[in-house]
Amino acid sequence: MRALIQRVSEARVSVGGAVLGEVGPGLLVLVCAMQGDGDAQAGKLAAKVAKLRIFKDDEGRMNRSVRDVDGAALVVSQFTLAAETRGNRPGFSTAAAPDEGRRLYELFAAKLQGEGVPVATGRFGADMQVALVNDGPVTIWLDTEA
Repeated sequence: MRALIQRVSEARVSVGGAVLGEVGPGLLVLVCAMQGDGDAQAGKLAAKVAKLRIFKDDEGRMNRSVRDVDGAALVVSQFTLAAETRGNRPGFSTAAAPDEGRRLYELFAAKLQGEGVPVATGRFGADMQVALVNDGPVTIWLDTEA
């Protein structure tokens, strides 16, 4: 699985003008299931995100996790993280099939919640609008295969 993580002051996701999920200080996690991913990858990624120390400590160093700062995570499905960009038009053939992608997205969100991180979500497969204030800015790429 792949994730693009942004440390945020706030973030929200909407569909058709209706807010589906929002968080204050914490993380925006854009997540994509890849072909061949399974439950183990969802659990591994959730544990990594929960423990990732990208929040400042009292000395200004990135040394605290989202749990340490009592933050939350907005988890949004983003199959375009699977983009293959050899030419000018990206391809997405390495992304998991939609049914499996949905299952793994939902499992990842549940596992992250199980790691003690409050979770809000978007809607899998929907045309979503995501608004955020990137804090830092801090943006981290994670891939369970890397």
